[in-house]
Amino acid sequence: MTETTTAAETPAVHRYTAALAADIEARWQDFWEKQGTYEAPNPGDGDLGGDPEAAARPKKFIMDMFPYPSGAGLHVGHPLGYIATDVYARYQRMTGHNVLHTLGFDAFGLPAEQYAVQTGTHPRISTEANIVQMKAQLRRLGLGHDQRRSVSTIDPEYYKWTQWIFLQIFNSWYDDEAETARPIAELVEQFESGARETPEGFGRWDELNSVQRAEVLGEYRLAYASDAPVNWCPGLGTVLANEEVTAEGRSERGNYPVFKAELRQWNMRITAYADRLLSGLDALDWPEAIKLQQRNWIGRSEGARIDFPLGDGKIEVFTTRQDTLFGATYMVLAPEHPLVDSVVPVQWPEGTRDVWTGGHADPASAVAAYRTQAASKSDVERQAEAKDKTGVFTGAYATNPVSGERVPVFIADYVLMGYGTGAIMAVPAHDHRDFAFARAFELPMRCVVEPSDGRGTDPGQWDDAFVSYEAKIVNSAGEGVSLDGLGVAEAKARMTEWLQERGIGSGTVNYRLRDWLFSRQRYWGEPFPIVYDEEGVAHSLPESMLPLQLPEVDDYSPRTFAPDDSDTVPETPLSRNEEWVNVTLDLGDGKGPRPFRRETNTMPNWAGSCWYEMRYLDPHNSERLVDPEVERYWMGPREGMPHGGVDLYVGGAEHAVLHLLYARFWSMVLHDLGHVSSVEPFHKLYNQGMIQAYVYRDSRGIAVPAAEVDEQDGAYFYQGERVSRVLGKMGKSLKNAVTPDEICAEYGADTLRLYEMAMGPLDVSRPWDTRAVVGQYRLLQRLWRNVVDESTGEVRVVDGEPDEDTLRALHKTIDGVRQDLTALRFNTAIAKITELNNHVTKLPAVPRTVAERLLLLIAPLAPHIAEELWRKLGHEETIVYRDFPVADPAYLVDETVTCVVQVKGKVKARLEVSPSISEADLEAQALAEPAIVAALGDAGIRRVIVRAPKLVNVVPA
Repeated sequence: MTETTTAAETPAVHRYTAALAADIEARWQDFWEKQGTYEAPNPGDGDLGGDPEAAARPKKFIMDMFPYPSGAGLHVGHPLGYIATDVYARYQRMTGHNVLHTLGFDAFGLPAEQYAVQTGTHPRISTEANIVQMKAQLRRLGLGHDQRRSVSTIDPEYYKWTQWIFLQIFNSWYDDEAETARPIAELVEQFESGARETPEGFGRWDELNSVQRAEVLGEYRLAYASDAPVNWCPGLGTVLANEEVTAEGRSERGNYPVFKAELRQWNMRITAYADRLLSGLDALDWPEAIKLQQRNWIGRSEGARIDFPLGDGKIEVFTTRQDTLFGATYMVLAPEHPLVDSVVPVQWPEGTRDVWTGGHADPASAVAAYRTQAASKSDVERQAEAKDKTGVFTGAYATNPVSGERVPVFIADYVLMGYGTGAIMAVPAHDHRDFAFARAFELPMRCVVEPSDGRGTDPGQWDDAFVSYEAKIVNSAGEGVSLDGLGVAEAKARMTEWLQERGIGSGTVNYRLRDWLFSRQRYWGEPFPIVYDEEGVAHSLPESMLPLQLPEVDDYSPRTFAPDDSDTVPETPLSRNEEWVNVTLDLGDGKGPRPFRRETNTMPNWAGSCWYEMRYLDPHNSERLVDPEVERYWMGPREGMPHGGVDLYVGGAEHAVLHLLYARFWSMVLHDLGHVSSVEPFHKLYNQGMIQAYVYRDSRGIAVPAAEVDEQDGAYFYQGERVSRVLGKMGKSLKNAVTPDEICAEYGADTLRLYEMAMGPLDVSRPWDTRAVVGQYRLLQRLWRNVVDESTGEVRVVDGEPDEDTLRALHKTIDGVRQDLTALRFNTAIAKITELNNHVTKLPAVPRTVAERLLLLIAPLAPHIAEELWRKLGHEETIVYRDFPVADPAYLVDETVTCVVQVKGKVKARLEVSPSISEADLEAQALAEPAIVAALGDAGIRRVIVRAPKLVNVVPA
């Protein structure tokens, strides 16, 4: 068959066009929805139906990262991952799997609240409208989601269980000895029985009142409220997690300044799980880059805690280089350190250098001024390797415990309260930041690690610190201990032993990971299921009172302030609803109705996405978070997945820490408490790339509409003015967004699906080019012509047998496409299908068996046209569950291969031989070839080199 017939010769009234594609796609989308084609049965009975036969099949749980329903709608970059998981899910259905694939909405968050503040529209109204719009756009793409399982975090029946999980965490503690979470009631029993002593500073349990007991339990609970340094953003009127603050010390949303402040906030004790979060990574099939980011964020380091005497007290430091203790010549406290106020004397000690005072007349004013300065910087800014180090002397001196020397105590912003103990021993000769600080403040430096680069042992002559883990220790001998001549590892062990013997230190492990700040001063979030009694003690609501729903408020905005006004405190929208805040409740604890005050902060938007994979399993269960049998079937541990989890999770690499680390923590707690069998939420993670687009800017740097830019001789012009072009993100604000609706209208959804999958490897970013979409459109038009006569609309396939070449092309394509779809190599799968389709186009008649297999191959990628042509070929049932073709191995091996025969290194003949020919047979055939006989003439043969089946080299005598 050829493509030479033109529309002028024969009217192609049945040609595959955008209009026909739209009709086909709408009809099949309606069919799938009406028939429940993509509904995945759970094992056993339930609201989703129990199909033992289907549930007995191997399962695949395939997920996309939760989308946020933006009012701007989708551009063509958004569905890249959704189309990819849909293709993979369809392929898995065709290979015999029971596939769970659905999509919900992470619908709490700041954008809806900000829109409510601007317009007065309730966040629920705008959010639900956005969800409707997004669902319509996604439906048009033909995504095979089980709609019964779709959830939204703003649904009270969903966030009832978010609140329930919070209470499980609140009512739990981490048993370090058993390395598991346990109910807080078991801890109370230990205190009551005397099996466990209360922490230092508290009396016996039976002597404590309710407030004191609550304080004790707060030291153990996995969810707890505390006064702690937080990132306060006056411009947003809320506190932010560290991960929500940019490197410039500004809010990710709104770009407002962020300050350090001391506030009472809810926290999650994720640090209790630091080691398990680290070790668990080894069993996960995740990109190494993501694992590395999590390992770095957790930041496990082994070292020692050391006490530096200070007056009647001490300063405790954590260091990973206890071997350099003899070189500690000063100390630094974080500006927020609780000891600062108590160590500052009334006046400067005699001999205080001017450079240490910051120009202040007394230590208290110097410290206060510096604290204000440090509060305006983010943790990232404070840790940046800035050339100029800042700080101020506190006026206090501590004692180096190994040398007995007095060392001045400074505060400086490069030391963080959130790492270690918030205090460091400074060894300037062997730490770059300490060296810079010591130079700036004219502090002494002592070499205790012998340089190996010839610089000598006088740090005063150095340009920078000497840092080495290989060199020998020097100048480190004192009473009862000498490290001189030891390597670093030996010296660390010896110093740790010496410290422990004297009770002034111990070997320990430290983590960069801090507890998760879990409060937000916003309206549009999950209310905490917590109330406070008249003594301020926090109580959990009983399960019967869940969900605790958001009340109506007149003003949705937290109180915001001038962005630079750091002397402010949060005022939440919920706190203004007195009727909701102040309530009389009977908590079922035998004390009857009592007055309580509700928590007026809300949970962060991460809360709902920490566990949504579990709700997909059993979304209508009003009695349990998830049925245990259902959870074990879809997510339980099995061979190759020792910790269980979702089979494939696709999303952006930007969620490496925030979402993924938090979700792992929640999953581990729920597993420890016996609610789920899976330890990890996501077994295999795949990060898709980004669809980029060109951004055009005028001379002012303002983005101009990309669609209205003209190219002339390699330059770009907008309304006659030359503009610049750079490849970047796609978005409405950049005026380069292309919506999927536009492409679907011009070419059809199947073309859009094919183009996005064909653009390149899924995990690589790629530029969008609307002009290139037509290539996939033509593929579908050729596919259509291979089955349908464009002039009559009749099926044009025949029942004859394919020729040998076609069978080989077909089965090689089947084999290759199977491998590609299994490995998410959709672009190469499409290339192979295109090649086969082009081969079929050239046949005088298309055999039915070839046409059907071709449709089965393309069905996961272009499901609408595959369904339509499948039906035209006489099949009544959907193609969705038909078996994916299996290649016949007999056709995968080439019947012959070309063997090159050389004489004196020059090619004299080419033979078509069997791939399995023996070396002896190949040599005999080559030497008998007339061209070789002629080339040798009367010369004898000295040697024959045979590399079967592709080469014979004859060396004449």
